Amino acid sequence: MDDLQIYEEIIRLKKERTPAALAMVVESEGSSPRKAGAKMLIEQGGRLLGTVGGGKIEADTIEAAVEVIKNGQPRTIPFSLTEEHGLVCGGRVLVYVEPILLAPHLVAIGAGHIGQTLTKAAREAGFQVTLVDPHPEGSDYRNSGFIPADLVCPAQEVFAQVPIDQNSFILIATRNHRDDFFVTRNALATKAGYIGLLGSQRKKSALQANLEQAGMPQEAFERVICPVGLDLGAETPEEIAVSILAQLIQRRRNHAAFRLRDSPGRGTLPEDGPFQAAAAAR
Repeated sequence: MDDLQIYEEIIRLKKERTPAALAMVVESEGSSPRKAGAKMLIEQGGRLLGTVGGGKIEADTIEAAVEVIKNGQPRTIPFSLTEEHGLVCGGRVLVYVEPILLAPHLVAIGAGHIGQTLTKAAREAGFQVTLVDPHPEGSDYRNSGFIPADLVCPAQEVFAQVPIDQNSFILIATRNHRDDFFVTRNALATKAGYIGLLGSQRKKSALQANLEQAGMPQEAFERVICPVGLDLGAETPEEIAVSILAQLIQRRRNHAAFRLRDSPGRGTLPEDGPFQAAAAAR
């Protein structure tokens, strides 16, 4: 198995947002079935590419890979190839298993000023980005010097074409309330970890009424963040995009507001002690 095939498959899985793990023999001594550098790719559904030695080594590695994919934490597995462990090669193997981490996925639905600015900044911040123009019948955005959308399709088809998982962030900013509310209802049927709607407190009230009319429970409404973004007093599209990206990063890093004080660089300064007071007195 050529390593290039495994790397190409990793790229494909990342694009399709399919969880997987990569196992690699990092040490081998004596008579071992595979030497250091041998690799095996394990997809979440059980599909394998490559091998780390077959038999018990492979079975235990696959079992470990399932756990690694689940918890996102790498691990090493030592194997003694002796009869005591059901193996007779007489060597030793150490296998390292790491998750194929998926970048957080921002799906920005609406290719206007804010969608354009936000997606550019989000890419720089390490997000996988899909910018969607939900107006295939025609959009002024395509003729205004803006970057082309990654996907142009009707609003009702967006989530059939874009894979959404718990590590997905959906930002809804279409041209009108009708499309905004329609896309929001569809977004609530996904596993997205973040659903944000561009708008005001008045729009938030209108959204709640819309969801109630559609028979959706209060829990659904509570999943939607509206107005979207941190309260920075933003006014321009660029400032609004910054406030939204800041909120995405906050969610990504699991820094809810009540935990910010305990985050690195976020602590409050202690009151002046004797050393600070003495320095100030000089």
